[in-house]
Amino acid sequence: MMSVHRVAIRDTRLAVHTAGSGLPLVLLHAFPLDHGMWERQLALADHVRLIIPDLRGFGGSGESRPESLVQLADDTVALLDALHVEGPVVIAGISMGGYVVQHVVARHPDRVAAAVLVDTKLEADTPETRAGRSDLATKVGRLGQGILADAMIPRLLAASDQARRQPGRSEIESLLRRLILAQPVATIQAALTALGDRPDMTEAMRQARPPMLLVAGAEDAITPPACLELAAELIPRAKLLIVPHAGHMTPLEQPALFNAAVLEFLRELSADQLAGAGRAG
Repeated sequence: MMSVHRVAIRDTRLAVHTAGSGLPLVLLHAFPLDHGMWERQLALADHVRLIIPDLRGFGGSGESRPESLVQLADDTVALLDALHVEGPVVIAGISMGGYVVQHVVARHPDRVAAAVLVDTKLEADTPETRAGRSDLATKVGRLGQGILADAMIPRLLAASDQARRQPGRSEIESLLRRLILAQPVATIQAALTALGDRPDMTEAMRQARPPMLLVAGAEDAITPPACLELAAELIPRAKLLIVPHAGHMTPLEQPALFNAAVLEFLRELSADQLAGAGRAG
């Protein structure tokens, strides 16, 4: 059963959903969503201790706005401290959450036993992409969250006929729309700025120590599989999985394949790699 906590960290409070026991697995959501996008991963709580926060500004963590991905990474570690999780954890993130994971790995390497990067990339925005984010932020401020949902949902999901026929497709679209419409306009605008300002993490990930599972949807139109194929070539201990019939929301679109891949990755980690993981204070 999922428990919900409001946890004071640094200068704000975060909503965090937890379930299960054992090895902590932190799941960081995509933009512009919240913890609800991980609903098809709740079965993992039979094997691990799930820790699923709403990142600063999103969902139930709406007291303050996100200023940078570094801030969100430091928030994540502060949350682990507040939950008395002292040992290293497995941390997974999709899209924006994947950018945050990279900063956790780079800034707090001793807190990471292993990482999972999903439908994300290492590179910074191009000037054109950054300008597009700024334009979108202006439109959201003028027209509301609906314009963002209309623009994003078709690009978030795989577009092939076979993917469109996957069971539960309409439910996924409804969930994404509901989550996007629930996010504050100010949070969406602040996050778009933070995403556009993020640094290139290529060199930092080239030096990363923990083993990593890289998961890409074969039909991802936002961060195409080539992004993580390139990352797999330079991250020292990376394993790459391309998931068929999935777009930018692989955990939602292909949950059985995604969950099985995560569990297999965790089983392959050696005892030494997981030594001290999740140790409570």
